[in-house]
Amino acid sequence: MSASLKVVCPSCHATNRVPEARLGDAPNCGACKRPLLPGAPVELGEESFSRHIGNSDIPLLVDFWAPWCAPCRMMAPMFAEAAARAPQVRFAKVDTQGQPALGQQYAIRSIPTLMLFRDGREVARQAGAMDTGGILAWLRGQGVAA
Repeated sequence: MSASLKVVCPSCHATNRVPEARLGDAPNCGACKRPLLPGAPVELGEESFSRHIGNSDIPLLVDFWAPWCAPCRMMAPMFAEAAARAPQVRFAKVDTQGQPALGQQYAIRSIPTLMLFRDGREVARQAGAMDTGGILAWLRGQGVAA
């Protein structure tokens, strides 16, 4: 029998248990019935960020960005494309202008900044815009299948 992983729903932020072997089967949330791994980035605020960091067993890649940042806007479609290609990773975006406390908490000094979290802890950080291939290669370099 395969191990069960905790996965936070990107829609309602409920924590779900999913057998590891079924992650590739497009599981749905037990609470809201929406896809748990939609292959698209989710916008996170302070409360939802805490839930995804603290309650999920899958890697979380966060793009800290701001609406006024041209490189951030240029990277957004490539970040979304990378999310579609690596559904076993939760891709999330945090607007540092709208969520300044999160930017301060994680000492974001330049944007865009990508941060990879596992088991509630930051394990890697990369500042600067990247294309889809660069994002996926960076994830692979961190030991995350992408």
